[in-house]
Amino acid sequence: MKSKISQLQSKANIIRQEVLKISHKGDIGHIGSALSIVDILTVLYFSIAKVYPQTPDHPDRDRIILSKGHGCAALYSILYRQGFFSKKFLYTYHKNNTQLAAHPEIHVPGIDASTGSLGHGLSLAAGMALAGKINKKNYRVFAVLSDGECDEGSTWEAALVTAHQKLNNLTAIIDYNKIQAFGRTNQVINLEPFKQKWQSFGWQTIEIDGHNHKQLQTVLSKKSTNKPTMIIAHTILGKGISFMEDDLEWHYWNLSDKQLKQALAELKKNL
Repeated sequence: MKSKISQLQSKANIIRQEVLKISHKGDIGHIGSALSIVDILTVLYFSIAKVYPQTPDHPDRDRIILSKGHGCAALYSILYRQGFFSKKFLYTYHKNNTQLAAHPEIHVPGIDASTGSLGHGLSLAAGMALAGKINKKNYRVFAVLSDGECDEGSTWEAALVTAHQKLNNLTAIIDYNKIQAFGRTNQVINLEPFKQKWQSFGWQTIEIDGHNHKQLQTVLSKKSTNKPTMIIAHTILGKGISFMEDDLEWHYWNLSDKQLKQALAELKKNL
């Protein structure tokens, strides 16, 4: 019998294949950005968070916000695998008249916030976490941010408020793949020393390998006693596909038929 970690790794591989297929069919880029968060979302949805596919708006559910909305192909694939909607619905991604737009929208089952206007996700998460505290609810709030949106002042305003309110029911994860729209983060706006910045803002801060399911399982399962938690997850843009990994062009490009075939073959080889 496969271990829990092995099962999660297999799920992540399948999710990656789904991301490639729906992105190719929908003729849309941002594939590299979706692939870098697959492991984070897989562990979160299949092992940590309380979600209710049959009643998506369950009041006791954990709230999950994909602040980097352009990586939504990974989120849609996971929601389908969780049972929030059908495969037929999934394959309408980025098609005419679809509900599965290029960024998540709140009318889709399983989506807790419309996102993609970068720099707002942490503020939304802070509000949900504060509401949980005020209403004495036990749900947790998770927010997945891009590293590029940490250039935004609104992210750091939210960081201040969240720490001041001691929102220990909030865990944020930064997809630190070190590539943003127009270059590497250390060339556009250097974020380092990144961990120390979050610590100085009053957060419990942990650095991990964002593709290591065991590490993800460990850090996501815990919450601080009196601080919000920031997980800086070191990841690779385009993770899992040899010709995509750490290549800025795959922030935008879509796959040709030949590239799709090669990429799927690489993933299937690793099953």
